[in-house]
Amino acid sequence: LAYSRNDEARMSEDIISIMDTCKSTKNEHLMWFRRLLDNHFEGIIAHATYDISAGKIEGINNKIKTLRRQAYGYRDDEYFFLKLFDISRKTYVRNPLSHKICD
Repeated sequence: LAYSRNDEARMSEDIISIMDTCKSTKNEHLMWFRRLLDNHFEGIIAHATYDISAGKIEGINNKIKTLRRQAYGYRDDEYFFLKLFDISRKTYVRNPLSHKICD
């Protein structure tokens, strides 16, 4: 709930409440989570104002790394970049069906 807020003040109140709850339990795992929230507090609160994700960039980087592993042995860089552009255009099917059911 706290992470879905659009107001920095309300989000900070919710996160502080979560941190206080973690501290009151005295559980070492929740204390670790409290320290994590405390260390990244400003960045988490900034998400309320600037709803930006790095997910697409990470996905592209993953495609580049995978292609680079597969491309060991390409003779020139131009072909590598053409392959990179090609995989960037295609739609990705995560779990393709092994066979189609026909009527």
